[in-house]
Amino acid sequence: MKTRKLNAKEINLLDLIPARNLQSEKNAEGLYTLLKPKFSHPLLVKHLLPRLKRPHFKVKLDEIGSFIWNLCDGKNTVKEIGLRLKDEFGERVEPLYERLGFFFHSLEKNRFIDFKNL
Repeated sequence: MKTRKLNAKEINLLDLIPARNLQSEKNAEGLYTLLKPKFSHPLLVKHLLPRLKRPHFKVKLDEIGSFIWNLCDGKNTVKEIGLRLKDEFGERVEPLYERLGFFFHSLEKNRFIDFKNL
């Protein structure tokens, strides 16, 4: 995994803008399923992936994760997402920013999102 070098300034999570890297499907209940390709090497993607019955790993999100995923459009900051999440779900998401930090960390670690202004 690549590590990023910080340029003598600290990065504030609340100022970052998440953007999706994966395709996703939305079911009738409004919940998202993320579709991560099984291979990333260009030759495997070109020749092997189209022949597979199930070419993607499927990651199902709950209602809170789906709400966050929908807002990761490359326009909203993490702070704006947190405020909208608080308005929508209230006390169910407390401690809000700790949960958001953990969720975005796991999304970025698995390369499901990138932060645009990093």
